[in-house]
This record gives sequence, structure tokens and C-alpha cells, in this order.
Amino acid sequence: MHKKLFIPGPVDVLPEVLERMATPMIGHRSKEASALQRSISEKMMKLMYTQNQIMLSTTSGTGLMEGAIRSCTRKRAAVFSVGAFGKRWYELATGNQVPADLFESEPGHPTTPERVDAALATGKYDLVTITHNETSTGLMNAAVDLAEVIRRYPEVVFAMDTVSSLGGTKIEVDALGVDICITSTQKALGLPPGLAICSFSEKAVAAARQVEHRGYYLDLLSLYDYIQKKDHQYPSTPSLSHMYALDYQLDRIFEEGPENRFSRHKEMADLVQTWAEENFALFPQKPFASHTLTTIRNTREINIGDLNKRLGEKGYAISNGYGNLKEKTFRIAHMADRTVDEVKELLQVIESILP
Repeated sequence: MHKKLFIPGPVDVLPEVLERMATPMIGHRSKEASALQRSISEKMMKLMYTQNQIMLSTTSGTGLMEGAIRSCTRKRAAVFSVGAFGKRWYELATGNQVPADLFESEPGHPTTPERVDAALATGKYDLVTITHNETSTGLMNAAVDLAEVIRRYPEVVFAMDTVSSLGGTKIEVDALGVDICITSTQKALGLPPGLAICSFSEKAVAAARQVEHRGYYLDLLSLYDYIQKKDHQYPSTPSLSHMYALDYQLDRIFEEGPENRFSRHKEMADLVQTWAEENFALFPQKPFASHTLTTIRNTREINIGDLNKRLGEKGYAISNGYGNLKEKTFRIAHMADRTVDEVKELLQVIESILP
């Protein structure tokens, strides 16, 4: 029995989207491949509210995160973390011998503009990483407030992880001044895992040209230059199957209407978070609760593994807490093509199981 997934990715994918992955192959150096990749880029630019170049990578979002911090850090990176995936930026930097400092927030608390300002004012950093939406803690940072501070430091490249939020909430890349905005397919975009997407600004390009050792497969400057030279071709073989599905899913997203999609995600989030407050407690500070998933504090000390086992018997799956938050929290995702009615249904089933 297939379980309905309410986990923070991978998400359930609509059958008609999956069918597009079975489209017969074409030559990845063909004009047809260029046209497909150009179509995706134009649609992603609209969804990301940007004029910057869109680049695709046959990796998870982590691949482009590694590419960004390695390709564009000239001096030192300031990594701001609100959970396990924010800390991953720092691990990527140290693993690639990129000088970086980690600024961690208390669990459930956001990255504050004041802390970013204090770090960048030292002049030590030329790249800053922000996690927009953290799936371990269920926290969504206030991107507008953080961007206002980062804008005061025009020499600093602004990289933002929107892996679990883009497609589920409005992220105006150019208005925010984000130089490298990274997402991937298996969360709010509603596709299988395996493809990552980013925007890449002229400032990021200029910074990367000053970095000597950018790696090879994840060298973002190499990707950028190849796309410019070869009309939306890529240096290595891309996942055409994912691209067929993404091109189709983006048409679906615009058919629904981005604003309608964002409103649906917010309605689902409000529903789950109200339920969480009535039955348990929210883990993140309420003003910063995510629009795409909810992390719930296990105040009743229930056995979450047992709850999920019993949910599985009824055809549903949620997530335990991540890392050191396991059993202390649990997570309910509400993203991609999930509906308000499906969320209500899940909460009713959980209530029928809870003591």
C-alpha cells in the first residue's frame, strides 16, 4: 500500500507528472534539448521573480550549495544557521577548504538582521549564506528583513537556500538582492528528487571569476559560461527525464497561479499550526513558522515512532524529528500538490490514534 506522504520531501508526485519522466530520450546536445532547457529557464525566472540566469544541476540541492560556497567565496564565508541544514553550508565549506565562520541561532529562533549586520560590518566576509526555510526546525527566516541588511554590503555575495520553500511561498529573488538562490525538485515544486535549480547573478559571476579552484562538476562559473556559449546546453549529461517533468509541472503551477499556490500553502500551514498549538506546541517561534512544513514540540511525550507506524497502517506517513530533535518533535509537511482537505483528513486520522 502506498502511503500518502506528509514528510519534508520527497513529496508525492502526481501521476501525470511522473508520466512525463517516461518521455522518450532525445540527444542532450540537440536543438530540442536546448529548447527544453530554455523553456524551463524562462518559467523558473518567472516563478523566482528574477532576470538572473537559471542553471540546472543533476544533483540534490546540496550539490548547488557546495558549488555556490566553493565557486564564489574569495575571502571568507559567513554561514548563518537555524538548524541542521543551515549547518550543512558550513560543513560544505570546511570540506572544500573554504574559510568560513558559523553563526548558529538557538533552536527554533531565527537569524536576526542585527546578527548579520554585526558579522558583515567586520569586513571579513565576501559571501553570506542564509537558510530561508529550515526543515529540521520548521522555521522560515524573514528574508525581506535579512536582505535589507545584506544590501548595505554590496561586495558580499548573497546565497540563499530555498530548497524547501520555493514554489510554496513567494520569493522575489531580484527584489531581495539574492545572488544565488538554490532550490530542488522534491519538495514544494512537487517532483521526484534528483534535480537542483539556482539563479546566478552577474555579481556572483564576477566573484567566481576571482576564485581559482572552483572544483569541476559543481563549478558554477563553468555551468554559466557553457550555457551562454552553447545556448542552454550543459557541460555534462543532464537528467532529461527530470527536465520533461519540470517543464510540465511549471505549466501546472502557472495554471493554478503562483499567488493561488502560495495562498494554498499558507492555508495548509495555518491549519496544521493551529492544530499543533491546540494539541501540542509549535517548535519554532510562531512568527517564523514555515509555510511548507510544521515542526511540532512533543509536549505530550507520545511515542512518535509508534504513531507513525499506526499512521502507516492507515496509509499515511509523517516525519519524526531530525537529528537530536528525534522523539522531541515531529514534523508534518504540507507542500507541493497537497490540498487543504487532505491535510484535514490527516489531522483527523492522527486524532483517532492519539491517546
